Amino acid sequence: MAEQIGLERLTGLIAFARAGSLGSYTAAAKSLSISPSAVSKSVQRLERQLGVSLFTRTTRSLVLTPEGRELHERALGLLRAAEEIEQMAMAARSEPSGPLRIAAPLPIGIHLIAPALPAFRRLHPRVTVDLRLSDHVVDLVAEGIDIAVRIGDPVDSRLLSRRLAPHRLCCFASPAYLAERGTPAHPDELTGHDTVSLRYQNTGRMLRWPFRIGGREIELVPPSGMVVDVSDALVAMLAAGGGIGISASFIAAPHVARGALVPVLADFAVERHTVTALWPESRRANPAVRAFLAHLSAAFATEAATGAPA
Repeated sequence: MAEQIGLERLTGLIAFARAGSLGSYTAAAKSLSISPSAVSKSVQRLERQLGVSLFTRTTRSLVLTPEGRELHERALGLLRAAEEIEQMAMAARSEPSGPLRIAAPLPIGIHLIAPALPAFRRLHPRVTVDLRLSDHVVDLVAEGIDIAVRIGDPVDSRLLSRRLAPHRLCCFASPAYLAERGTPAHPDELTGHDTVSLRYQNTGRMLRWPFRIGGREIELVPPSGMVVDVSDALVAMLAAGGGIGISASFIAAPHVARGALVPVLADFAVERHTVTALWPESRRANPAVRAFLAHLSAAFATEAATGAPA
């Protein structure tokens, strides 16, 4: 009986750690691959065993009580230790296997990672992939993510990182638009054109258009008649004749391939070395993570060399 109580308490602590980090039973259940009711029951059972309330429950979220806050960091330490044990066991097997949870922003996930995953699975059929796409930054440790791909410099010192191959930022427009309005020969000529601009979802700021002119880089924010916060929607607007816009070449590539878009001001395009793969220290020896990092690096290098996804 003592062993059963110990196992229930351990299960409850793990459920409590995830729910406390993510703020809801539903999010915790998703990260643990169980049902929300199972998380709720485990936490409630733990509260009865400990004799304290861990959460203040509202209709929208869970808020840690003062007692819950004191216990949460310790519960997270237990969760990390359990994950390290799991990762060590997985590393003991030479063949990559088991679940691989990947997080990425929408454009990179859609255009680079998703097309590369079928080939990865053919190489490693014992790995099951869970790809989660969002433009919001996720906490890898709290949400149990094995590897993430992000744009920008790493800011979390708990994570290991690897810079991936550069990507090219260039202006694009439809042939029909350029036939009607003409093709600018210099970034200064954008003022006479319709433009479509991107607004970042996570900050609300407008993307500044970079150009390399005479050995130096400048940035512009042209006045735009249309603004959108999803990169794929931006290139769809351009392909429909909406004007000139700037995009990563791998996002525009399918439209360029079928003739719906053409590069504009290509002599002034810039490269960015800002795409980074990140993974927790506990996943360092995980064979599936190591295999996917190698596959991902090759996919990005192919895109950088050819302008098309691998």
